[in-house]
Amino acid sequence: MANELRPCPCDIGDRFDYEGCGQEVQVEHIKAYVCKPPASTDKAVIVVHDIFGWQLPNTRYMADMLAANGYIAICPDFFAGREAWKPSDDWSKFDDWLKTRDARKINKEADAVLKYLKEQCGAKKLGVVGFCWGGIAVRHLMMTYLELKAGVSLYGLIKDSDDISNLLNPTFFIFAEKDDFIPLHQVTLLEQKLKKNCKVDFEVKIYPGQTHGFVHRRREDINPQDKPYIEEGRKDMISWLNKYI
Repeated sequence: MANELRPCPCDIGDRFDYEGCGQEVQVEHIKAYVCKPPASTDKAVIVVHDIFGWQLPNTRYMADMLAANGYIAICPDFFAGREAWKPSDDWSKFDDWLKTRDARKINKEADAVLKYLKEQCGAKKLGVVGFCWGGIAVRHLMMTYLELKAGVSLYGLIKDSDDISNLLNPTFFIFAEKDDFIPLHQVTLLEQKLKKNCKVDFEVKIYPGQTHGFVHRRREDINPQDKPYIEEGRKDMISWLNKYI
């Protein structure tokens, strides 16, 4: 039930000491971080940040990883200029903070980013990945935008009432076995609903022994037994995109 009471709590995990290879750009009313691959491409992936915002080095690390794998990667500020959450903030005020940052009310930002990718970057094949808060956003976007050909939702919080069976294109769901905020019964329920009603390809995968944020907020070298799963999660994310974009 903790998940229902606190709809998007996160451990900060490891904040990478990472500068990023891309650049910041203005996209209509929001800012975004963009990293392009060495070779020209018409494939692009939108990277949706977690509660710690678009400037978190870890998320830029993920965007740069996607660029290294041949995608134009863009991480927009889906909070549209409002403050990201900080680990030092008062968690008792988190729910009020989150009410003004609904991961399902980002169409204005998504429209601007899609237009930018098509008109400024020449992108024709589009996908989306997102972490925690961004994982919820991915589910919303994959039910809203037919042009997004593949989605990867990483440990996006689930409520028992959530039904995302009307996904428009293939979506991959990554969860951690020991996630304090996403009970496994909710993952099971999600998978049952998808199997029953979903018309497109999907996969739900639980990574043994891992905790919330493991793909983007765990350093590979921090714990030897975790390293294979961190690397597997990242590889799976890219393989899904490669398959459908």
